Amino acid sequence: MANIDFETLRSTIERSLLKAGLKPADAKTCAQIHAESTRDGVHSHGIGRVPRFIEYVGKGWVDIDAKPSLVQRLGAIEVLDGGFGIGVVNALHATERAMALAREHGMGLVALRDTTHWMRGGSYGWHAVEQGFATIMWTNTESCMPAWGGASQSIGNNPLVMAVPHNTGPLVLDMAMSQFSYGKLQTTQLKGERLPVDGGFDERGELSRDPAAIAATRRLLPTGYWKGSGLSILLDALAALLAQGRPSHAIDKVQRGSGGGCSQVYMVFDPEQLGGREACDSIVEGIQSHLAAATPAEPGRPVRWPGESTANQRYGEKSIVVDDMLWRSVCELAGD
Repeated sequence: MANIDFETLRSTIERSLLKAGLKPADAKTCAQIHAESTRDGVHSHGIGRVPRFIEYVGKGWVDIDAKPSLVQRLGAIEVLDGGFGIGVVNALHATERAMALAREHGMGLVALRDTTHWMRGGSYGWHAVEQGFATIMWTNTESCMPAWGGASQSIGNNPLVMAVPHNTGPLVLDMAMSQFSYGKLQTTQLKGERLPVDGGFDERGELSRDPAAIAATRRLLPTGYWKGSGLSILLDALAALLAQGRPSHAIDKVQRGSGGGCSQVYMVFDPEQLGGREACDSIVEGIQSHLAAATPAEPGRPVRWPGESTANQRYGEKSIVVDDMLWRSVCELAGD
């Protein structure tokens, strides 16, 4: 494992993206998001995504010159076309537009079609919440897990992000519709560990905690079994409807890598216009205090609120431990 400080990580990723042809401003933006995700403990969608993103750029699956264009404006709603541009840049633009609409209307909704992989969805929840906004965001994806009762991949894992602000400890939920993402399977396998609970099916069709066995069959387990499957289907339908874009089965036909042609929704709310920021802070503090007072199922392991562990890493020590082989790969892409 390699121990790296945040700025070294960020600048190395930036150089790798510049070599791939990204404009300086876009390379800087993407490098910041990838580095923050890695620092926050989500290596699979931080540094782990850099080589694949550069591969997609080289294949022309990501148009690094494309910028979001307006499709429709309807009061507090805007629909944008991402033009298969850089997913991170498109997502940040959509988040900023949704916040601008929320400042004007109290709520803003931006739906984005034909974009590419946004990397860690939680990045945009944190971006909004740290500026004082509450948010609900999600993306659909290509079919990458079976619907409940099926054996073949027919639905997306369709990550969902929800966040409520607080000055020192916002509530931030970032979850896929699969019990574990492919990225989590990969990082768990690299550590030589097993999953803490069943995460999918092995080649015998039995539930398994072996990340390698699940990755081999690609039979991820939907979160909450049939409930996660149903939620995935509805998130897919709503994303495609609002963005006037592609649902998962149509994304499958695009064949531009993971996430190419997906539809995304960014809903942002301004607490200042919904009872005031003090009231929002009081709600969050009350929830956190209530959870902290809960009797833990295991002594010494208190009940946590969504975003707590990420906040500890986000605002704590900036030294980051990453897989040595992955770090060397990114350094090579940067020309180091």
